[in-house]
Amino acid sequence: MRRVLVLGGTGEARELAGVLDGEGRFAVTTSLAGRTPEPRLPAGQVRSGGFGGAEGLAGWLREQRVDVLVDATHPFAEAISRNAALAARTAGVPLLVLRRPGWSPGEGDRWHWADTLAAAAALLPGLGHRPFLTVGRGDLAAFAGVQLPCLARSIAAPLPPLPAHCQVLLARGPFTLEGERALLREHRIDVLVTKDSGGPATAPKLAAAREAALPVLVVRRPAPPPGLPTVTTPSAALHWLRAR
Repeated sequence: MRRVLVLGGTGEARELAGVLDGEGRFAVTTSLAGRTPEPRLPAGQVRSGGFGGAEGLAGWLREQRVDVLVDATHPFAEAISRNAALAARTAGVPLLVLRRPGWSPGEGDRWHWADTLAAAAALLPGLGHRPFLTVGRGDLAAFAGVQLPCLARSIAAPLPPLPAHCQVLLARGPFTLEGERALLREHRIDVLVTKDSGGPATAPKLAAAREAALPVLVVRRPAPPPGLPTVTTPSAALHWLRAR
């Protein structure tokens, strides 16, 4: 039986773990960072908490005799992906990157791109007066200096510092188009801020912004470590794992 460690926390990671657990020839363990309260747990074994950087992860891979490592973390989990690449190389374990595709603007979209969260915060005051921040609980601090009445949505209470005039809405996706329309109207939102996370769970906010002709400020996702095999769906990841 082949031992697979999935660095997870995403819907794609849960889907892949479920398939691997039911295959019978894979023993799958999913590692969760432990930052989200009451996370949705995948099938198979679950490990919560960090490894202690690349060196700690490499040691764990050796100790547990892991055959394959799959990085199925969030597209913006740059540090984890970097550590995974270094640990896999150090431990001599094959590494597959599973990344869902990013979003692309369509007809009628008014998108403005920023390379970093700091750049997005600098651009924001010129795009609207009542922003809707959907960048995740750990990244709202980048907007702490924005002097605008903000609405921020987060799965759990965000980490300080926050913008001075910030209303926090705690909610977990997936979200609906009807719900996003109502939210934009109720809070008089005139600009949406998001990271290019991709996926369908939070995409309705983009459609609602398009319908309302609102500008959308999109933070580009970081590039994954170079030279690694990369797939965009759990089914493609399964095909890759079966072929090894």
